[in-house]
Amino acid sequence: MSRNERSERRGLSGGCQCGAVRFHARLLGRPSICHCRMCQKAFGGFFGPLVTAHDATWTRGKPKWFQSSNVARRAFCGECGTPLAYETKYGLELAIGAFDDPAAVAPVIQVNLTDKLPFFDGLTSLPVRDHPSDEWLGFMAGVHSNQHPDHDTETWKPGGEA
Repeated sequence: MSRNERSERRGLSGGCQCGAVRFHARLLGRPSICHCRMCQKAFGGFFGPLVTAHDATWTRGKPKWFQSSNVARRAFCGECGTPLAYETKYGLELAIGAFDDPAAVAPVIQVNLTDKLPFFDGLTSLPVRDHPSDEWLGFMAGVHSNQHPDHDTETWKPGGEA
């Protein structure tokens, strides 16, 4: 049984960075990267990674919504601001990065290429810093994450454990 078949059978969960909003979906459609300018702004990134969700339910909290155009609205966490979804009359799409296991819904297509940033295709050829500085390693050693873990929890207080 493939990873996608296993995921479809049990479903996938996800949520925002602080844990105030969580979702679950079993029936997922086509994962994509959208290059439109609205997705770039909504995600604060170079593109919007989304997957169609035919049966998503909000399992903890509810997102806030922003009517981003006359035909679409976008969901986000009202506590931490994490982008969560995009919805039109055709249905709901969930943010791939908000899933607990985003690799399970890897994009298979790019859409809305007219707004694709000119440097996007060259990103993988950028130099890679293999050896972080001692200063950076020291900084990272002192980091304590308040982010919700990548799995469902019985209880969770946004910003840390309940």
